[in-house]
Amino acid sequence: MIRALWTAATGMTGQQLNLDVISNNLANVNTTGFKRSRAEFQDLLYQTTRFPGTETAGGQQIPVGIQVGMGTRPIAVHKMFSQGDYVQTNGQMDMAIEGEGFFRVLRNEEEMYTRTGSFKLDSNGTIVDAEGNPMQPEFVVPADAVEVSIDSGGNITAVDSGGNELATGRINLVRFVNPSGLFAVGKNLLRPTAASGDPVEGNPGEEGFGTIAQGFLEMSNVDVVTEMVQMIVAQRAYEINSKAIQTADEMLNIANNVKR
Repeated sequence: MIRALWTAATGMTGQQLNLDVISNNLANVNTTGFKRSRAEFQDLLYQTTRFPGTETAGGQQIPVGIQVGMGTRPIAVHKMFSQGDYVQTNGQMDMAIEGEGFFRVLRNEEEMYTRTGSFKLDSNGTIVDAEGNPMQPEFVVPADAVEVSIDSGGNITAVDSGGNELATGRINLVRFVNPSGLFAVGKNLLRPTAASGDPVEGNPGEEGFGTIAQGFLEMSNVDVVTEMVQMIVAQRAYEINSKAIQTADEMLNIANNVKR
């Protein structure tokens, strides 16, 4: 009975984490470039009182053993990098990656990566993100430029009122062998880890990299209906685990009251 109490408690703890992950997904349903996460679990140790395949005294083989599990524990929170929906904004500095790849920005002399393409211009004309981190490679739009065009291959051109080219450059993308291994630091930024592998740089539209769509933004890939269903499942799982604790407690109470 005591074992049942602790086993059910691990289930409640796991569902608490599951709800935390679901809540974060729903909170970021309108966050540009956000990627939803999924909590993953694994079973704990088993108490084995009869090993399957053991021979009996009569030389027969036991087909099925006796193993009682000790509960569950969270093993990972997996970030899902499926494509989000696109929204047309017509903003000159708004960009969406159609396919695989990440934008690069420089934050405190450290290169970070993001799927959020809502860039701006600072007072010097440098293309920066919402936190003022310059996009890499850095591109400065001249003050007398009236239009900035970016093609699907990442070629960026600033022209004046007469159509003359004032500055040109190219936006490169990076990708990772295991993007789910990236470390989220907040503010839509990701940092590489040993699990993600080293960044591989390439041009948009080449060697498997996605293309760039100017005037569009990639929205969150969170599906509200799916998250709501997962929330109901988590709630019911939490509820039934709490019921298991209550039932085990009642059985203990019956055992304690056998002798009056």
